[in-house]
Amino acid sequence: MEELQNLGFDTFFINQADEKKLAVHEIAKVVSVHKESCIITKGAEFVFAELSGNLSYTADSVFDLPTTGDFVYANFYDNDTHAIIHGVVPRRTLLKRKTAGKSIDFQLIAANIDTGFIIQSVDYNFNISRLERYLVMVNEGGVTPVILLSKCDLSTTDEVNKIKESIYNIAPNIQTIEFSNLSKEHIDTIKNSLSPGKTYCLLGSSGVGKTTLLNSIIGSELYETQSVSKKQNKGRHTTTSRELIRLENGAMIIDTPGMRELGNISTDTGIDETFAEIIELSQECKFNNCSHTNEKGCAILQAISKGDLKKNRYKNYLKMKSESDFNEMSYSEKRKKDKEFGKMIKQTLKIKNR
Repeated sequence: MEELQNLGFDTFFINQADEKKLAVHEIAKVVSVHKESCIITKGAEFVFAELSGNLSYTADSVFDLPTTGDFVYANFYDNDTHAIIHGVVPRRTLLKRKTAGKSIDFQLIAANIDTGFIIQSVDYNFNISRLERYLVMVNEGGVTPVILLSKCDLSTTDEVNKIKESIYNIAPNIQTIEFSNLSKEHIDTIKNSLSPGKTYCLLGSSGVGKTTLLNSIIGSELYETQSVSKKQNKGRHTTTSRELIRLENGAMIIDTPGMRELGNISTDTGIDETFAEIIELSQECKFNNCSHTNEKGCAILQAISKGDLKKNRYKNYLKMKSESDFNEMSYSEKRKKDKEFGKMIKQTLKIKNR
């Protein structure tokens, strides 16, 4: 149990765990996921694991399947050389996004994350609208966000301070740390913020320095990195999967591939937390059914006209809200069709077996 506690299996998970399942299975943590298999650990060795047939067959959605950072119920065989996963322990937090492209479904990024490090570089990469999207995702997942500004050696102190000021304008209470992988400025500040038994996640576009930061924290070039494309000024993908890395002090970090698309599905909580001042203003409108478009007495429109609320921030809020609602409706319709198709298959099989 001590090894599991070192992996973050605390009172929350002990209370969430199913006693009947604990009687026949062991608890392990998912280190990485590869299609139909996983790498898991009980605290020492990494073990190859497959999903049980029952779990694969009865999974109602992607949420029932393990992702990196999950605690799972597993049985180990042949001196703990391989294992079978039978279920997922209820999660404390979950980072997810809409799958890339036109498909309307969820992609799980990582589970049971305590802090999400949102990394943007202070050069071409910094984009306040993209940052808001990351904040929506992290807030929706119940994860504490921290913003890391990479490549600060490429900008002046005044330029970095202006970027930090623009961040504080949308998230006044968020911790923001600038750093440089080249000069190692403030790397120790980030390292010292990592607590034993806690799990952290590196989030950001390709080329912002996520994997290089991980190497800086570890103190060696353990993970492969690539240079930024000079032609397109875009980062190249180096990390191709999510993997949990345990540091010497007992903290855990998950590096993630760069995400060019950050679509939202059903993120009301994340949107409300990220755009809290807009939600508060809407409560001050003269009419309860205010559409915030042309009504007299609209607190949001008044704040925009006075300069208290930036028009672009409100536009980004409307865009993400509309996108989330549309994707949620499409996802609900897809789930309904999937369930109806599943029922038809089961009924067909029953008739065939008579």
